[in-house]
Order: sequence, then C-alpha cells, then structure tokens
Amino acid sequence: MRQRVFAFIQRAERLERTFKFAITMATVCLLAFFLAVTSPGRYLSTWVSARARRLALKAVGLPVERAEIDADWQRKRLFDIEQSRGTLAATYAEYPPAMQRLLRFAGLDPDHALVRWGNFDRTVLLPSAVFEADRTGRSYRFRPNMRSIWIRNFPVRGPVKAYFPVPDLPELSDLVKGTGAQIVEGSNQTTNSWGLRGPEPDLGARWRGIVLGDSYMQGLFVGDRETPSECLKRDLTARLGAPVEILNTGHLGYSPEQYYYTVLQFAERFTPQFVVVSFFANDFGDFQEVLEGKGDWEESNYWFGRIRQHSFSRGFDCIFVPAPWVNQIEGPQMAGNYPGKISNILEVTGPQYLDPIADFADAQLAIRNRANRMRLPSTASPFFNGRIGDAHFSARGAEIWAAAVGRRLGLLVESRRLAQITAPPPPPQSTARADTGDEDPRTKALPLQSRQTPHTKRP
Repeated sequence: MRQRVFAFIQRAERLERTFKFAITMATVCLLAFFLAVTSPGRYLSTWVSARARRLALKAVGLPVERAEIDADWQRKRLFDIEQSRGTLAATYAEYPPAMQRLLRFAGLDPDHALVRWGNFDRTVLLPSAVFEADRTGRSYRFRPNMRSIWIRNFPVRGPVKAYFPVPDLPELSDLVKGTGAQIVEGSNQTTNSWGLRGPEPDLGARWRGIVLGDSYMQGLFVGDRETPSECLKRDLTARLGAPVEILNTGHLGYSPEQYYYTVLQFAERFTPQFVVVSFFANDFGDFQEVLEGKGDWEESNYWFGRIRQHSFSRGFDCIFVPAPWVNQIEGPQMAGNYPGKISNILEVTGPQYLDPIADFADAQLAIRNRANRMRLPSTASPFFNGRIGDAHFSARGAEIWAAAVGRRLGLLVESRRLAQITAPPPPPQSTARADTGDEDPRTKALPLQSRQTPHTKRP
C-alpha cells in the first residue's frame, strides 16, 4: 500500500516550495537590475563575457585579437575613473577650509582634478594646474611653459600622506600654512614649450636622444639640472666631444603603453639617434606582486616590442634600463623577478639591455669605505631621496645612472662609427631601370649614415 501524507504536511511543503521560488525569482530580478542599470553591474557583465570569450579562444588554441584586449583595458580604465570621481567630492568635503584652498590652488578639487589612468593598471589623481589630459595614448602630460614645485606630507584621508606638484607662485607659502604640508625646497621643475621637463630642445645638436620613463626619469624632488636626462646630456657631451641634446619625456605614473605613444609623438619631430627606455617594477602590475613574480609580463612586453620595432624601422639605437629599487642596494638584491624576469622576456641583445644596479652598489661601497676611513657613522644611501622618505634618485643618484647609461651609449655610438668606416663600398650598379618595372636600385634602403648637418634626415 502507498503511504499517504497528512494534508497539513502537504500544505506546508507547498508553501515552502512557493517561498523558495519567490526568493529565487526576486534574487534573479535584483541581479538583472544590478547588471543592467548600475555602472558596476554593467562593467561586471561585460568583463565576465570578455574573459569567458578569451578563455574559450585560448582553450582551442586561437589567438585573442589585440583590438579585443585594448577594448577590455579601455572598459576597465573608464570604470575605474568613473568610480574614483564618485568618491572625490565626498572626500574633498571632509577637509577643513585651509586644505580645500590648497587643493583648489593645485587643481585637485572635484571640479578641476585630473583623473586618468596610469601606473599600468591604476587610476591616478593629478593636479590640473600642472597636468592636462592627453588623448593620443599618453593619458596625460605636463602643461607647457609651466614652473612648479613639490609639496609633501599633505594629510589625505587615510594612512598615506600625499606628495604632489603645485604651481610655483608667491602665494603658495601662505596657502601651505595650516595644512600640515611642506614645500620641498630645491624641487622646482620647469616645462618647455613641448610640455616636457627641461629647457627648450636644441634641434641642431650633433647627437640627439630621447629618454622614456616614469617618475624616475622625470626627476622627483630634484632641480631641473639634476634630473637623470640632464646628467646624461652632460656625460655624453664629454664622452663624444660634440653637442648632445636629450629629450626628457619622463612623467610620473607612466608605463610601457605610454612610453610607446610618447616615442611616436616625439621621434619624428626630434629625429633621435638613440632612445633610452627606463622602467620600474610597477610597470608590470602591483609593485609588491611584481617583486614576488606575479606581474603581467605579457601585456608590458607587447608595448616594449612595439618600441623595439619602431626604433628598428627608424634606424636608431634603443636600450632598456631598469631603475633599481633602493632596497636592492641597501639590502638583499632579490633581482630574480625584478628586473630578472623582464630581462628574460625583452628578447634584446646584451648591448641593448643595461642593469645599473652594479654601478649603484659600487658607488655605495665607495661611500661606505670613505665613511669608515674617516670614522663617520653609516647613513642611508645618498643616491636616493631618503632624507624625505622617498625612493627616487637624488641628484647624486641621477649622476650614477647617467654615467652607466652614458658609457653604454658611447660604446654604441663608437660601434656604429666603426661599422660605417669598415663597411666595404657597394658594387657599381647600372642606373637604368629594368624592364620589369622595379624601382631604381639606388632608391632602395641605404646603410645608416651619420648626420652631416642638423637638417639632414637618415634614410
């Protein structure tokens, strides 16, 4: 006989099923509303679908189109910028009036702050009085013909104290009072008409080079004549015995993608003979994760590859130089992941890669030995801005970097000279065109020649 169930139990089970169904439908409706209406929901749905497609393509061995990767990055950057702007107004309202006046002066208030992407995968908040938006691929750039100075220890909401440049105007000293911030004396920086740090470039110099990089190359908290680029200019002028001009395109927060679009923007206008690509660990993802070997090596190397290709097609030398972290000089080097992994993926020859960490270590030992001979106490490395709690190059550190890079570039220039001197002359060829319609052989690519006048372009 079939066992029967009491009627009140059946009613209870029906009610339970109905309740569960209602809860499920309500959850589905709320989730659909979240995904369709809210900004985080729309971003999440597109992110999930894009990642699922990329995983499916990789599973069957098909490549992911570069346009699809770029679109994914664009969505992430726009979403992060939108979210950052949403919290900026609330944060600004929490500051007392004195701090709000300083932020308005710098262009960091909600109505004027420049919120852009940088540092590989981060959103950066920049003072619009010093920076402006760039839509050529660089994300942002310096305002031209601008004189600014750094302030430090501005007490932002949270445990971090902010550092940022502000216009170097007479009223700044009064605006800083009562904010807790301090002006970094000697950190004045000037931009030229090109929107780059340094004096107006000399297009007639015998040797010309471009330095690509981030805050290390921009030169944080040092004067205009103390940046790595200016130190390199003086070093090469002495080595080569001829005028040298170096274009300093370093911007804080820049990463390999911005390096590439920077060289595109300035190479044709400046016509360099060499390019120096300076990079740091945060060009590949979160700084600490990169040191542990978890960086996005593939994405950054894609842009490095485009820089190499552009340099090769234009016929100028290109070298890659990692900026050493101060802890790698004063403590365990731990260079297996940074810069070790980058040297593995770059696929460049030995002369095209230069790690200056040995030069910094030698200079550090010389300083320590001198202090020991004079029986002085050891101090922090003078090659970094440790006096203000910063890890970028000091003026002395910029000189160490420039000497190492200048030595390599001097050898590359000499190698090119010798190759041109010892190259056999080309065999005589007829000037008549073949019947096949091919171009005159004389119009084909010629070996790279040194410039004889400032206005002569290389083939």
